[in-house]
Amino acid sequence: MYVRLLGLVAVSACLAVPVSAAVALGDAAGSYSISQAGSSIHFTIGKAGGGGFDGAFARFKGAIRIDNGDVGRSKVDLTIYPESVGTGQGRIDAFLRSDAVFDAANSPEIQFRSTSVTRTSDTSALVTGRLTARGKTSTEKFTAELDGLKAGTIKFHVTGKVLRSRYGMDVGTPLYSNVVDFDMTLTGKRG
Repeated sequence: MYVRLLGLVAVSACLAVPVSAAVALGDAAGSYSISQAGSSIHFTIGKAGGGGFDGAFARFKGAIRIDNGDVGRSKVDLTIYPESVGTGQGRIDAFLRSDAVFDAANSPEIQFRSTSVTRTSDTSALVTGRLTARGKTSTEKFTAELDGLKAGTIKFHVTGKVLRSRYGMDVGTPLYSNVVDFDMTLTGKRG
């Protein structure tokens, strides 16, 4: 009877603690290198009347630093290589790499550097930073949701919307949306 009662108390205690509390900030604190294995950067651009296209970047690198004492001092740095863009349609890929859009030959990197991180829940944060593409820089915001922390690996689901006109990439508007929807999985390895 005592063992059964003790087991019930233990189960009740686990149910009373939110699942997100299982990962304490102190457990996640540290520096991580973003790994292409387990990570992906996808985007969607809509088209008037429906449709549009989806794409992804195959090459990128970056780092995440989570500050134990003050989440606001955490940092995210991400570099994307636009020549690695892929939509599954060779003609569109070549157009996106051209000087009409990414100008990958003259602007080989797209960079995001966070300027602030604001915790919005136990497992999410709003990451604000400076995005630079084609020599133009603008402030952008992304929502990051912690997807897991295990054995020195951290995983985030990151979403956000970017206006491509801010970077001189508004060719095709208004037929194609000015808004680019990003959906990313960023996996970092502690080190």
